[in-house]
Amino acid sequence: MTLWHGRLGDTPADELLAYTASLPFDRRLAEDDLTGSRAHVRGLVRSGLVSADDGAILLAALERVGVELADGTFGFRPGDEDIHTAVERRVTEIAGDVGARLHTGRSRNDQVATDLRLFAKRELTALAGLVVALEEVLAARAESAGDAYLPGYTHLQRAQPVLLAHHLLAHGWALARDVDRLTDARRRLDVSPLGAGALAGSSLPLDPDGVASDLGFAGRFENSLDAVSDRDFVAEALFALTLTAVHLSRMGEELVLWSTEEWGFATLADAYATGSSMLPQKKNPDIAELARGKAGRLIGDLTGLLATLKGLPLSYNRDLQEDKEPLFDAVDQLRGGLVALAGVYTTVTFDLAAMRRAADGPTGAAVDLAEWLVERGMPFREAHALVAGLVRDSVERRVPLAELVSAHPALGDAAVELLGPGVAVTRRSTPGGAGPGPVADQLARFAATVAAQRRAIGDAAGGGGRGGVVVG
Repeated sequence: MTLWHGRLGDTPADELLAYTASLPFDRRLAEDDLTGSRAHVRGLVRSGLVSADDGAILLAALERVGVELADGTFGFRPGDEDIHTAVERRVTEIAGDVGARLHTGRSRNDQVATDLRLFAKRELTALAGLVVALEEVLAARAESAGDAYLPGYTHLQRAQPVLLAHHLLAHGWALARDVDRLTDARRRLDVSPLGAGALAGSSLPLDPDGVASDLGFAGRFENSLDAVSDRDFVAEALFALTLTAVHLSRMGEELVLWSTEEWGFATLADAYATGSSMLPQKKNPDIAELARGKAGRLIGDLTGLLATLKGLPLSYNRDLQEDKEPLFDAVDQLRGGLVALAGVYTTVTFDLAAMRRAADGPTGAAVDLAEWLVERGMPFREAHALVAGLVRDSVERRVPLAELVSAHPALGDAAVELLGPGVAVTRRSTPGGAGPGPVADQLARFAATVAAQRRAIGDAAGGGGRGGVVVG
C-alpha cells in the first residue's frame, strides 16, 4: 500500500514503482529518518496533537525499527518506495492504529529534506576531519624535511629551488581551504525544514522551532516553499567535495611523476603500490592515479546535479530524488581517497639527493643573478635581459654559466657564488617564501591552523547530531 493510495483507484503499475523507487539508495538515510521522526513525534506531543501515551508508543516503535535496521533483521517489502515508506509501514505494524499518527503534519517533502541535511551535516564534519588528518601528515613530513630542497616548477619546467617543506605545505594550505569550505557549507545547511509540510506549512499547531532545536539544527526554515525545494546545500556540499578531490588529483599527479624513474624523487611503500599482471618489474602508483580519475567522477556528480536543478519550478519536484546518489557517491569516493593518500604520504620515501641534483642546475639561480644586479642599482628589466642573454649564450655555446658570469663586468666572481649548490634557496627571505626563515614561520602558522581546525571539527562533531546506521 502506498502512502498516497487514497487518491488513486488503480494499483500502481510495476513499471511506475520500478522507475520511481528510491529505496535501493535512500535506505542509507535510515538512521537520519528515525532521528527526524523521533523529533517530529516529540513535537507533536508538545503541541498536543498526539497524547503522551501515543507518543511513547510511537517512540518505542521507532526505537525497535532502529534496532532491526542496525542488526539486519528489518524486512523490506516490495511496496516500500523509499526509506520513509518502509519506516512508517513498519512503525504501523508495531504500533497498530497509533502508527497512523506518525505522519501528522508532515510530508515526505520536508521529511526527506530534513534527512538529507542531517546526513550532510554529519558527513561534511567527518570528511573535514579526514582532510585535517591529511594536513597533519603533510605537516609532519614538512617538519621532518629539514633543509631538503628540490626544483620548483612553472609550466612543468624547472624554475627556482624551494624547500621540500615549502612544497608540501603548498598542498597543506590548499587542503586547509577545503576544510574551511566544508565547514562553511555545513554552517549554511544547518537549517531544519520540518514543519514546511508539502510546500505551504500546516494549519495544525506544529512546533518547527522546537523540533529544529531537538534535532540540533541552528534554526528552522524561513519560507516553506524554499524549505522543500532547496538543494543549494547539496550543490554547495558537492562543490566543496569536488574541489577537495581536485586538490587530491593534483597531489596524485605529482606522486605519479615523482615516482617515475625519469624523475626519481619518490619511492612508494610496497603496501601503497601495486604490481603488473604481466610485467614483473612494475611498481605502480594506483592510489595516485585513482585520485586523478575519481576527481573526474566527482566533477560529474556536481555538474549532473546542477543540470537537474537548473530548470525546476517551485516547489518540490520528483527530479529532486536525483540529489542523493551524487552526494552519496562523492562522500564515499572522497573518503576513500583521503584515507588512502594519507597512507601514501605517511610512508613515501623522498630521494633527497635526486631532488638536490635536479635543483642545483645553475639556471635555477638566474633570477638571483638578476636580483643581485638590482641590489646594485640596475633596473630589473635591464638585469633580466642581461642574465637571459648569458643563459642563452651558455646553452647555445655550451659554455658553463658560471664561466660567463665570472667574465661579465657587471657580475664577476662574487656573483658566481650565487650559483653554488643550495645557495639560491637560502636567499628566499620574503614572508610566505620558500627559504629557511619564511618556511620556519610557515610551519608554525600551519601547525596552529591545523590545530584550530581540529578543535573546531571536534566541537562540531560533539554538537552536531547522531551517528548513522548504513543499511546496505
